[in-house]
Amino acid sequence: MPHGDSSSLASAGAADIGCLTDGAGSDYRRPDGDRWPRDHTGRTAMTSLSTPLLVLVFAAGAAATWAAGIALSRTTDVLDRRFGLGEALGGVILLAIAGSLPEMAITVSAASSGHLDLAAGNLLGGIAMQTMVIVICDAAASPKEALSYLVGSLLPVLEGSLVIFVVAVALMGSLLPASVAIGPASPASLLIVVAWFGGIFVLNRVQRTPGWIVEAPGASPGRRHRRTRHPKETQTPTTGSTRTAIAVFAVAAAVTLVAGVGLEVSGSAIASRAGINGVIFGATVLALATALPEISSGIAAVRLGDNQLAVADVFGGNAFQVCLFLLADLVAGQPVLPTAGTLDGWLAALGIAVTVVFTFGVIARPRHCFLRLGWDSWVAVVVFGLGMAGLFALPH
Repeated sequence: MPHGDSSSLASAGAADIGCLTDGAGSDYRRPDGDRWPRDHTGRTAMTSLSTPLLVLVFAAGAAATWAAGIALSRTTDVLDRRFGLGEALGGVILLAIAGSLPEMAITVSAASSGHLDLAAGNLLGGIAMQTMVIVICDAAASPKEALSYLVGSLLPVLEGSLVIFVVAVALMGSLLPASVAIGPASPASLLIVVAWFGGIFVLNRVQRTPGWIVEAPGASPGRRHRRTRHPKETQTPTTGSTRTAIAVFAVAAAVTLVAGVGLEVSGSAIASRAGINGVIFGATVLALATALPEISSGIAAVRLGDNQLAVADVFGGNAFQVCLFLLADLVAGQPVLPTAGTLDGWLAALGIAVTVVFTFGVIARPRHCFLRLGWDSWVAVVVFGLGMAGLFALPH
């Protein structure tokens, strides 16, 4: 597929975003011309629903993702403490996957059905939207002191730097022709995963033996990681025993996966009927729906005084999310990054921009708030707003 805006994948008669129908309208083609398998019965049945019902399905999927995401967050914390998952590589991967299940479900569903623009838009465009969760955490943290002032640690700066690196690699990968591949995967997708593992290694080493001493008067970073039990936390019926926590984790994971597929299928149909570009829909409405669990866990963290964790969790989730391009490649059977167009690149750059704003804030430590937000949050709001306005000004 030639480079350019990925919305060119959609034909005037196509019922779904990013897919091309044949003359009979019965099957779909990949961007390289090969045919995609016929849609599953469930997908066809859902896309045939009326628009109000599709909106209801999307809302139900968002609510299920929110509730299941909260349960996943609580149970993964418990399982991490009891099994020391964060101290082993396999455990780190499991924790990262658990935190990104909504994006993973949407990516698999979109890539398997040919909605590559929706997959790329959710993965790249979602970075900016999910980074703005820090603004909500800032408002919930303190009415007088900015969240970046309270963090008092350089670890979120390292995690933010990792986000910038992997998104930059994704941008470079989008410029490669689809013919440059290692099997079905883009070299950039593989490099992103390698970089993520390297970043996690460095972060864990810095946590154990930091090479610097930080003095941040007035800071209140809270716990350095969730393996330490917070004195204000109380056990609930879902986390009281290890067996119960495992069962709740499994159920919440299953609900999240099903809800993620429902969000992708109903969302792509809604966007198509409304004439909304798949990239824009994935980067805004869909990204906001999948960010609901992060909003809940972030607010809960700052209310417990875990200000560092609130920021670090956002950056950590964003860094791993970009790794899902490798999964998208494997599911689609071809590199997905080369199908990214101008809109995807713009959104990725916007994600880098707001990440830089907050990493500057953690270092500069603005103390005072205006309307409950520090200056870095206000700058991020302005940058994000201008970025979204520019997005709509670009040719679709």
